Formats: sequence, structure tokens, C-alpha cells
Amino acid sequence: MSVAIGVVRFPGTNCDLDTVDALTELGATTELLGNDQVPLPPLDAVVIPGGFAHGDYLRTGAIARFSPIMDAVTAFANAGGPVVGICNGFQVLTEAGLLPGALRPNTGLSFLCQPQRVVMAAVNHVLSHGLSRSEELSIPINHFEGNFVCDESTLQRLRDNDQIVMRYIDNPNGSLDDIAGICNEARNVVGLMPHPERATGELLGSADGIRLLNALLHAAAVDRQSTKSQAA
Repeated sequence: MSVAIGVVRFPGTNCDLDTVDALTELGATTELLGNDQVPLPPLDAVVIPGGFAHGDYLRTGAIARFSPIMDAVTAFANAGGPVVGICNGFQVLTEAGLLPGALRPNTGLSFLCQPQRVVMAAVNHVLSHGLSRSEELSIPINHFEGNFVCDESTLQRLRDNDQIVMRYIDNPNGSLDDIAGICNEARNVVGLMPHPERATGELLGSADGIRLLNALLHAAAVDRQSTKSQAA
């Protein structure tokens, strides 16, 4: 049986169907979740995709953070469920306190939409199965506010705990320490600015995103098996 992955849709989300298509093509069962959908249906993982939740008014992700579904997503994450935020989803996760730091406007105040080389910096999280540390991937970016920032003590904790998931090879947006993605201390919540769902075939310029999405499916399957074992 395939794993069940919920894809959260806020008003203004625009990468939800791309994400659903990519995950479905890899064999997952997917379900679109409205921003007021509570409780969550039975799921093995949750993805918060890219876009402009609530038009990015006030601050990116700041309004989405208060949507009813985020309480359910937080509970799911706190119980160990795999949660991935892509681009705008990463911003939502930081606003919700599921990940540290914040995303601010890119250096130069330019919207960036381009292929991007990243290097895996940690391989012990829900997007790492089958990948090696220092392995390079080509994953496109598409953002205006992807410049990751945090205070010095938080940055040191991220380094010490091996929570920096990936770094840009040529930093496009001024992100602190070249950070393109991070995970929480429990390693089940990951936020990244690059879009793996847009790198699923050579016609799109790269198929490297498949490796990240397959890693998520693996983590979801492991979590499902763990849940079954605990319930037995």
C-alpha cells in the first residue's frame, strides 16, 4: 500500500498541484488539505508547498501560521510525523515555530527564478534517504523572500546539531551561511527554499528533485511502520 501524503493549500498557494502530481507519479496517495481542515485525515506525511499564502500580506507565512490546520500540522509534527515545507511552506514553518529563524527579502530585492546548485549538508533527516553528505543537486528556486536569517546562537545550534540540510553553492539571495534548508532537532520537520517538485525530469532541466521526494516517501513509510508497531 502506498503512503498517504497531505498537501496543504492556503489561499494563494500555487505549487500544490505540481507537488501532488510529482508525489503521485512516485507512487504516493495524495490528498489536498484546506487551510481550515481539522482534524487531519490519516496521513503518513504532510507537505506545505510553495506559493503566496494569503498573498504574503503582513509577512510571508505570518497569516497562514494562524490557520486552523497549522495546529493539526504542529501536533502531527510533535508526534514525529514527517513534515516538509517548500519555499513558502518553509516560511510558514518558521512563522509557526516548527523551525527556527526567518526568511526575509533577497539581497538586492530581486525575485529569483532560476536553476540552482545546492549541496547536501546533512543526511539524517526525512529528505536524506539515499543521498550522501556533500552530494550536489540541481534544484530550481522561485522566491523573493528566501534570505534565511537567525541570531548567532541559533546559527551555532544549527551547526552543532547538524540541522543545516542543504547549502547553496553560489548563494543567490544572501542567506546566512549559504543556508538553503534546515531541519528541526528531531529531524522530522524540514524546510527548504528550492523546489524539488519542479526538478522531476530532464525536460524540466533536472530530475534531482525525485531523489528528495523519494526520500520523503521512504520516511513516510518508516513512520507508518513505526506507528503500526507501537499500536500492536
